[in-house]
Amino acid sequence: MPPVRPVLIELDAPPPSPAEAMPVPDGPSLPSAMRGAAAVATSGSLLGRLSVWVLTTFAGFVLSVAVWDFVTNLLMRNSVLGAVGMALAIAAVVVLAALALREAAGFARLARLDRLRLRVEAARSGALTEARAAASEVGMLYAGRPAMTWARARLAERQDEVMDADAVLALTEAELMAPLDMLATREVEAAARRVALATALVPLALADVAVALYSNLRMVRRLAEIYGGRAGSLGSMRLMRRVFVLMLATGALALTDDMIGSVAGGGLLSKLSRRFGEGVVNGALTARVGLAAIDLCRPMPFQALSRPSVSALVGRALKGIAQMPGKGD
Repeated sequence: MPPVRPVLIELDAPPPSPAEAMPVPDGPSLPSAMRGAAAVATSGSLLGRLSVWVLTTFAGFVLSVAVWDFVTNLLMRNSVLGAVGMALAIAAVVVLAALALREAAGFARLARLDRLRLRVEAARSGALTEARAAASEVGMLYAGRPAMTWARARLAERQDEVMDADAVLALTEAELMAPLDMLATREVEAAARRVALATALVPLALADVAVALYSNLRMVRRLAEIYGGRAGSLGSMRLMRRVFVLMLATGALALTDDMIGSVAGGGLLSKLSRRFGEGVVNGALTARVGLAAIDLCRPMPFQALSRPSVSALVGRALKGIAQMPGKGD
């Protein structure tokens, strides 16, 4: 009996490369509320921004001419009424200038946080004098806060004992960032709780989108205030857009079943209502938005302290819902 040999089949074309394979999907799509909030926050292009600028400039020009004509005509008809109209117009200009200055100051504070974060990262591998200068600048950022006086004094006492650049920055992060991180995580938990409750209890289609967008904007603004970058309305919207762009770039908006299971406990969601499940998912995504905002607002990147996890934040948020007092209490 002849020996058994393997059969060789020659292919006319080369075998496909693994690089040509279809990409693996990141996970389930976003729920409607957070998908709508992300679309609103990340929408915009160069043409769109140019159009908004041209339209707002034209509208402001038309409004200014109309006010000028109104005041001059009023002066010709009655001097007293014309003087009142002129005073009100001047007051409106002063208020608009004050609002513009506040927005500009908010943008400047956010830019200062970005520069300080880059300086801290560069000083981590630099000389000891650079690390101490960066640590001193971080401490000066909170010089006007009475609640940070004890932490700044403790840092000043222990800073001379450290003779390594990385250790100086680690000590600064442990002393100054720890109380601020605690306040920031509480703010993120509160926002995740509000979004989860709104999604579960509000039956309207667009109401949960509005609540999610408002809660995320409010959360981002509060986080900027906590870390020293208090921004105005336009600054908060720009920071919100940066947060969603960062999350989309890093794939942080993809929510996996393992993460939901760690938050809600196995197949518990399948036994509850669909709205409650969407609320948990929206709350988890809000927590991820909060963590991304913390990364952007924090003047020091996470190094000595551990970064909060989404599962822990959402777990504490849901526990807060369970511990909320009832109407009869």
